[in-house]
Amino acid sequence: MALFTYETKKDTRSGFGAGMEYLSVNNPKVVALCADLIGSLKLEAFIKNSPERFFQTGIAEANMIGLAAGLSIGGYVPFATTFANFGTGRVYDQIRQSVAYSGKNVKIACSHAGLTLGEDGATHQILEDIGLMKMLPGMVVINPCDYNQTKAATIAAAEYDGPVYLRFGRPVVPVFTPENQKFEIGKALHLIEGSDVSIFATGHLVWEAIIAAEILLEKGIHAEVINIHTIKPLDTQAIHASVAKTGCVVSAEEHQINGGLGDSIAQYLALNLPTPQEFVGVNDSFGESGKPADLMEKYGLNAQAIVDKAIKAIARKKA
Repeated sequence: MALFTYETKKDTRSGFGAGMEYLSVNNPKVVALCADLIGSLKLEAFIKNSPERFFQTGIAEANMIGLAAGLSIGGYVPFATTFANFGTGRVYDQIRQSVAYSGKNVKIACSHAGLTLGEDGATHQILEDIGLMKMLPGMVVINPCDYNQTKAATIAAAEYDGPVYLRFGRPVVPVFTPENQKFEIGKALHLIEGSDVSIFATGHLVWEAIIAAEILLEKGIHAEVINIHTIKPLDTQAIHASVAKTGCVVSAEEHQINGGLGDSIAQYLALNLPTPQEFVGVNDSFGESGKPADLMEKYGLNAQAIVDKAIKAIARKKA
């Protein structure tokens, strides 16, 4: 039984490009900076429409963050763009000191996050970026699930006053959320109602969670699937309401288990509603070179892994 359907697949980085194209026409305060990765970040339309609002910094990411902070002081809304590995880990000190500490209105927009970067291998497949960014006081962390949601999240990030980390990826994935949707920062989205287990997923794992719910339904298990597109601030109200109903949890993310979405959920539940929880994520490991689908299977980041964890969480609830 198909709970959700889709007609096409697109990469989420193209959703970012579409969002920036919209902002190039509709928000004159938005400027874009890029560390020599225009094509990868899909900025061609933005540059065509507003060439005077684009800054090519070259392979100098730390300098790019400094320039973005300065532009924000001048009243602009800068989007500093590069690969997630270079835009978080390589320049963490600059982000901490020049953006987060002083609350600058800078948007750090990063593509090629996680294992689905694929063949470029472990040195480029950052799996720690959500943790790095969410630990910074005042930093909003957004990880949308498909093309349409990434476009909407980009537009919403421009409207938000304060630092934002926007994470998206390289592979094509199903486009299943509404076109021209309104994106609300910090507001989780209920995709499937259920009573037996809560599945909280983010990014590319949201579609896998939907498939998992379909498999579980065939087994007579009603899974609730919630899209946590904003990891910080976390929608604790939605999490609490779901878990109070189902009594057990699976978190699913293309990120290290340590420091990611699952950690944030576990911290909240430990303090407010202790609940059996299982984690789908990378378990204290770097990635490796390979095809994205093969890597997701090897590291347990697919629908079947979510199904297995859901069954385990339900068994713990009943024990």
